[in-house]
Amino acid sequence: MMFVITSEPILIEEVTNKVVRPEAGAVVNFIGTVREFTKGKRTLSLQYEAYPAMAEKQLEKIGAEIKEKWPEAVTAITHRTGKLAISDIAVVIAVSTPHRKDAYLANEYAIERIKQIVPIWKKEHWEDGEEWIGDQLEKTVYPTGKPEEMNSL
Repeated sequence: MMFVITSEPILIEEVTNKVVRPEAGAVVNFIGTVREFTKGKRTLSLQYEAYPAMAEKQLEKIGAEIKEKWPEAVTAITHRTGKLAISDIAVVIAVSTPHRKDAYLANEYAIERIKQIVPIWKKEHWEDGEEWIGDQLEKTVYPTGKPEEMNSL
């Protein structure tokens, strides 16, 4: 599968190998990790929640959009859910193209579109509290808009 939501640790090489091919002169990976400080606050961990079936469909949509813009591109995206510690890998995007510029552009396009349309929610756990983060909540398609309720659907 090229577009995956998983609760397991992500293996970078596994995602990358999905896009490696003889006609590709470039493979670009984006590896999103959990950082310790955000806007001056110390992060202890992040929690990602998703509606997997819908999230994977939206990841596939991003892959199709990339294929339309860069016809020779091959894309694989894996996003992790659950509680992640500092330095854990949250997302890996691998894009291969014949030329590096297209691979970089397509990869950047993918991460921006994930933020815009994929139903994955992020909660930051800090030393002094926790909070569901901004635009992540705006992506909801559920009437209540509460991430906690998505697993019951």
